[in-house]
Amino acid sequence: MLPDPLMATRYLYIARHGDADAFGNLTDTGREQARLLGQRLAHLPVDAVWHSPLPRAADSAQQLNIFLTGTAPVSEAPELIDHVPYVPAPEETPPSWVPFFDGYDGNEAEAGHEIAQSLTARFTTPSEGDNDVHEVLITHAYPIAWLIRHALDAPAVRWLGLSSANAALTVIENRPALPPSIVMFNDMSHLRPELQWTGFPKILRP
Repeated sequence: MLPDPLMATRYLYIARHGDADAFGNLTDTGREQARLLGQRLAHLPVDAVWHSPLPRAADSAQQLNIFLTGTAPVSEAPELIDHVPYVPAPEETPPSWVPFFDGYDGNEAEAGHEIAQSLTARFTTPSEGDNDVHEVLITHAYPIAWLIRHALDAPAVRWLGLSSANAALTVIENRPALPPSIVMFNDMSHLRPELQWTGFPKILRP
């Protein structure tokens, strides 16, 4: 099947917010990470920057936008909020995750899954019209994992185990009449070595 001539590709440049402190505010490291991400994206024709309602994501979006063209609006998207997108059934839950999900009731699980469904509904459809669309999403590790899982058409439980470092870049192309294409995941090449892998346990990394 040939692509629909009235549909264009929707490019998503997705990143976790910069490094944050215990109160959820960006650290100096986080601000620098966000600015370096902005420098990496500066050559792209970005149409919009969307961010989670949480301060660490909103501030990251403002920091990286310094290096964009200045024409792209920076706006809050409630679907990008930090949330658990899917609570697995007991038989699906890896043993190491059992303590994490202990205490989640049905209402909490349903609310998180509704946000996850609204996230994919809003951001994963191809663009209408003749022009490609380029959007930056500044969010959190779990929503990024859910978007990757969706692009792979994997079972809902497979968001588990997909983690993103602070200000790491993931790129997904949503193309008309074709499966989504994951071009890049958790790429940190725009960050100096000492700014990489924050948001992960401090162990040896390649």
